[in-house]
Amino acid sequence: MQPDSLSEVQTIVPHHALASAHGKHDMVNGKHPDITQRGRLAFFLEFLRYPLQIGSVTPSSRFLEQRLMKTADISSAPTIVELGPGTGGTTRAILRAMSPQARLLCIEINPHFYRLIGGIGDRRLTVHLGNACDLRQILDHYGLGAPDVIISGIPFSTMSRHTGSEILATISAQLAPNGRFVAYQASDRVSDLCQPYLGTGRMEVELLNIPPMRVFRWEKADTRTDARAVPDGQQREEESCP
Repeated sequence: MQPDSLSEVQTIVPHHALASAHGKHDMVNGKHPDITQRGRLAFFLEFLRYPLQIGSVTPSSRFLEQRLMKTADISSAPTIVELGPGTGGTTRAILRAMSPQARLLCIEINPHFYRLIGGIGDRRLTVHLGNACDLRQILDHYGLGAPDVIISGIPFSTMSRHTGSEILATISAQLAPNGRFVAYQASDRVSDLCQPYLGTGRMEVELLNIPPMRVFRWEKADTRTDARAVPDGQQREEESCP
């Protein structure tokens, strides 16, 4: 499923990706009605194929999307990364909330979801097929600086502790000073895994979602003014990622 290196991923959706063939009419809450239905079906079918990779039977509800935008303070972020965008509901919510000058990079490991996200026509969006552990190389590949916000929907509860720690170490290393990391999860395992890298975050629960989701937020300390020692695990993050 996942590519072995960045060199194997050559299909890139440019910033000026083609607009949807449906045009800009008949929108409901910023979405085409048929896109929502197709997305739910596609999400469910991919969950049946890869339950450990996807971790939920349905896409995020609009209530969860709204909570994520508020928690991450998307409107103030110049550079945003979304890990595991799925069928694109949260991606569209980010695009609606972010500023016209901001940039959004979506990293998706599932080829089918990657193609769906590639159909979103927005010059601010770049879509990449690859692994979240390669975040540093992917940011460099597209000439992007440290992200101000990273939103993650990838299921830390279904991956090994080693893999989850690698991803979180990479997120911590690449996040801008004072940047926000927001993860929405069905379990609280990510809180334990993230402790060595970003400390103790805060958590809210969105009940109006199937299943109810825990929304975690961490803010990266600005080490230019914070003399606290960096955890050993964070110092080794680039060595541990393949």
